[in-house]
Amino acid sequence: MQWSAERWQGAFRGVPAHPAGLTSSRIELRVQAIGFASRGWPVLPGTHPDGDRWIGRHGRQERGPMPVHRDWQTRLGTNPDEVTAWWAEHPYSLLIATGHTVDALEVDAVLGRAAASVLRALGFPVPIVATPAGRWYFLMASGGELAADLADVPGIRVHGQGSWVPMPPSAYPGGAVHWRVKPEVCAWQLPTPDFVQDAIRAGREELDNNADVAELVAAGK
Repeated sequence: MQWSAERWQGAFRGVPAHPAGLTSSRIELRVQAIGFASRGWPVLPGTHPDGDRWIGRHGRQERGPMPVHRDWQTRLGTNPDEVTAWWAEHPYSLLIATGHTVDALEVDAVLGRAAASVLRALGFPVPIVATPAGRWYFLMASGGELAADLADVPGIRVHGQGSWVPMPPSAYPGGAVHWRVKPEVCAWQLPTPDFVQDAIRAGREELDNNADVAELVAAGK
């Protein structure tokens, strides 16, 4: 569902005065949340950092980000008014609930860079999100399962039904979530889970063998 210009403008009405930095942060988060939701990506407000801790749910949290609401799974597909209200006063993290349109394959930064290099060489961009904590998320269409050979690799995880992933420009201690590859580069088209997992395999081989895996994968496509 595409939202009207009036709905977008309504996101900025009635915002109380705050210091410029905080206001900009909340406004940017809110605009991004509206943009994702307008494309059918289910957004959620998440806990946000306060120093090296996370707040927004049950007081201070040692881990994060995580959904603010206990009943977050019942809040998917909320209307634009509720989405904009979530970021009216607090700089909540911006989360995407996976298992509904969007899934994500999570890896560490070393493997993420190797797989991204393979995809770049092939000329097939995939939306990629990275966090200051060194985790990379390859966004993909929902419905796939992690193949057995990758499931045995420590640090590789598929986020599907019942999970979530952080999205830019959510704050982290020491930095912010950012795009390594923006979804506009691939016209907001999400790749299949099999394609992303093939890229991760190729990235692992590149790290293990220091070979020109991109050419080998391209030849097999």
